[in-house]
Amino acid sequence: MKNIVIVNPEELERKIKEFKKGGADKLHVLSDFDKTITTFILPNGEQMPSLISRIRNGPYLSKEYSKKANELYNKYHPIEINLSLSMSEKKKKMYEWWYEHFKLLGESGLNKKVIEEVAKDLIDGDKISLRKGVREFFGILKYNQIPIVIISSSVGDLIESFLIQEKMLDKNVHIIANILSYDKQGNFKEVEHIVHVFNKDETVLEEFPHVFKEIKTRRNVFLLGDSLGDLGMIEGFNYENIIKVGFLNENIDEQLDVYKKSFDVIILNDSNFDYVNELIERIIS
Repeated sequence: MKNIVIVNPEELERKIKEFKKGGADKLHVLSDFDKTITTFILPNGEQMPSLISRIRNGPYLSKEYSKKANELYNKYHPIEINLSLSMSEKKKKMYEWWYEHFKLLGESGLNKKVIEEVAKDLIDGDKISLRKGVREFFGILKYNQIPIVIISSSVGDLIESFLIQEKMLDKNVHIIANILSYDKQGNFKEVEHIVHVFNKDETVLEEFPHVFKEIKTRRNVFLLGDSLGDLGMIEGFNYENIIKVGFLNENIDEQLDVYKKSFDVIILNDSNFDYVNELIERIIS
């Protein structure tokens, strides 16, 4: 199959058999959002920026906000990608970054209307694109009442607004991200739980008991992500079986061997969800 790498076919088949024993009732999906559910490359050929950078670099708030937000990015992003720092130090600094950025958003007049405007612009301006087959994937999960938990370090309100506009936010879809709270006038007040790139694990679910209740007995996990860091989403959850699907979108020659050590299936070159849909159908058939 073109653009599909199955690392160990025998091991994958063994896992599929274990998943099939439990069927849909024991299964939940754990997924990243940016560049996993969405494409890596936009229809116009540009690389898709993260959702939060749309606010930072967009025309929605003041120039002073953009200036200060980019100063924070230039200060903290090098720390995020610095391989010589310990994970505990990175987590501390990422929390500082997110805290300072959300404080700045509040001071800069972020409100519900801005969030809705950003989400509308993403769709109307072709600035965000679902992978081909994602709608079918969500349809399969909805029909079989399988929960999907999206864990993202982006703004959860943006993901939610986007999925609502795409008519994909059903009761089996749960978003664990930076969820904003507002005052009576609709102005941003605070972020309820800070989720950053290094604490995207299912231990966060302890702070979202309504979600944890849905998945705690569903110990077969179908994990989707585009980075090695997304593997951490499963930390803290007592699963029985796991199938990990990785989307390797760039620097394939340099990263493929590393991805092979971490994922069961690797989907290359920003490809579609066809194989993912085939796999989930096999598991629940």
